[in-house]
Amino acid sequence: MEKGKELKRNILLIGFMGAGKTTVGRKLSWKLRVPVEDTDKLIEQKAGKSISEIFRTEGEEAFRRMETLELQEICQRTYHRILSVGGGTPVRKENQALLKKCGTVIYLRVQPETVWKRLKGDTSRPLLACEDPLGKIRELMEARREAYEKCADVILDVDDLDSEECASRLARWLEDNA
Repeated sequence: MEKGKELKRNILLIGFMGAGKTTVGRKLSWKLRVPVEDTDKLIEQKAGKSISEIFRTEGEEAFRRMETLELQEICQRTYHRILSVGGGTPVRKENQALLKKCGTVIYLRVQPETVWKRLKGDTSRPLLACEDPLGKIRELMEARREAYEKCADVILDVDDLDSEECASRLARWLEDNA
């Protein structure tokens, strides 16, 4: 894929919170000269409140429904993007089919200890507001692993890679598989 060449499909980055989806998405966007969007940010804009606030006032299930609606809209668009999706998005069965329909799905796989190291001081993650955040990370990652792997067209282990190297590897893969 050449820089600036039009994508045939969207590129969707999935993975657990802290895997680097947003950062890698931005760097990949720059490399490929393709716009990037973050579904969490799109949801926040439409709802007029933060994800934490949505969780607190409407609950997780309401937020998950919003994710599904956002994916449905993305699948209807005629333009193409790099999309960073929320960590729990692939868990819903209907979202798995939508992700595959929307484009090429890339799973940024990360280990629980790396997530904990990256997110230790982040208070904006509602699912980690608990007594044992590392235990919660392990539990959620194991519960989501199968869904992530089922959706993925590509799996990239990111623990030992910085965001620049992740984006470079993905750009090369996309060029080779365009």
